[in-house]
Amino acid sequence: MTGAPRAIPRSILYTPALSLDRVVKGWSYDADVHLIDLEDSVPPAEKPAARTVCRAALEKAPRPANIAVRMNELGSVAAVQDLVMLTECPVRPGIVMMTMVTSAAEVALLRRILASAGARPEIYVTVETVEAVTDIDAIARSADGLVLGSADLAATLGVEITWEAMLAARQAMALACARHGTACIDTANFRLAEPAVLAEETARVRALGFHGKATVHPGELDVINQALRPNPDDLRLARRVAEAVRAANGGIAVLDGNMVGPPFARMARAAVAREDAWAARFGADGGTT
Repeated sequence: MTGAPRAIPRSILYTPALSLDRVVKGWSYDADVHLIDLEDSVPPAEKPAARTVCRAALEKAPRPANIAVRMNELGSVAAVQDLVMLTECPVRPGIVMMTMVTSAAEVALLRRILASAGARPEIYVTVETVEAVTDIDAIARSADGLVLGSADLAATLGVEITWEAMLAARQAMALACARHGTACIDTANFRLAEPAVLAEETARVRALGFHGKATVHPGELDVINQALRPNPDDLRLARRVAEAVRAANGGIAVLDGNMVGPPFARMARAAVAREDAWAARFGADGGTT
């Protein structure tokens, strides 16, 4: 990983582009990124109207840089129409999310198409195909963020959406994203009536190295934000670790009875830089609302 850390969202709230009022209301909820969905949540017959809703919402957005649009599968007529709308809209989203991606070449193609119209959003990829999982390193290198799409991936594998079934994909994503400095976002929780599942899953993906989690229900945002947003105590400790190792001339130091050395300091410095980038974009002074 090289360069400045990306400002990575910890929570992404999906709202279908079925009603302008519904999309705008979604901005009142405390999500880092508000995603306008043109894909699965919109029936085929309603997609033309959804694009009109999406364009109107973008034109009303108080902070378009923190608005995402999930488009239809590249190569489909629906995606062509999505792209025409996005490139003709005078207000562009900060993130465009791709679906059903099978190779890094698709990410590069979308960047070229958008750039030809002067649009250069971040590109996030929904990891929901077997091909995306097997080519995950190249896709992570090409994209700005990866988002696990558990529903389509589980359907392809013929399995239930369980922790065990999705673990290999999650681990592959975490490793590839860590290597390339790419945002690593977990799937939405589909068991809305079981809040304990959300809390456990969020804690477990954080332990794997994920940065954020998607949701389709605003009622889940508190749990996600509390678990994944920067924690002041953690940041203070990270700064103390980095300073202790610096004071030891880059060697081994003892802090609060624990040995810390260069790897700990490197992790601490990266954590502080990542959280500072988050605060600058998504914190109290940089959010969408």
